[in-house]
Amino acid sequence: MLETTQTTQTVNLNELSTVELAQALAARLAIHEKDWHRLKANRSARAGEQAAAALVFLLKKQPEEALPRLNQAAGWLDRSISAPPCPTHGK
Repeated sequence: MLETTQTTQTVNLNELSTVELAQALAARLAIHEKDWHRLKANRSARAGEQAAAALVFLLKKQPEEALPRLNQAAGWLDRSISAPPCPTHGK
């Protein structure tokens, strides 16, 4: 049964375009509102989110949108940026 599932998943992945695969990855790595407090300072999660978004823009031939996201991913990894305050606190 496991082999059938893996084969089916592989076939489905092969049917997707590169952009669709990148969009699926970006959606998977995006930090959703319910996870914001838990992951807002997680450097790996934030860098992955930004890098995946950059990949989508790069594949869509929008380098002007990809570059700032790649820079932001690098900033999370090199610790030159940090999490902003929660937008709902202090209101």
